[in-house]
Amino acid sequence: MAMFDEEPKPLAKVHEIGADLTLLSADELGERIAALKREIERLEAERQAKSASRAAAESFFR
Repeated sequence: MAMFDEEPKPLAKVHEIGADLTLLSADELGERIAALKREIERLEAERQAKSASRAAAESFFR
């Protein structure tokens, strides 16, 4: 069996935007908030990396 035969595992949904929150406990809401904050940090880091890459390319081609 080759190393690439496995399909990637789907990511578990931690939160769906617009989902009903009334049945969640305060602890569950806190967990979702923490997960969303981590995701925001990940997105901001990726955006910053892409901006730096673009700036480097623009500087090179000037």
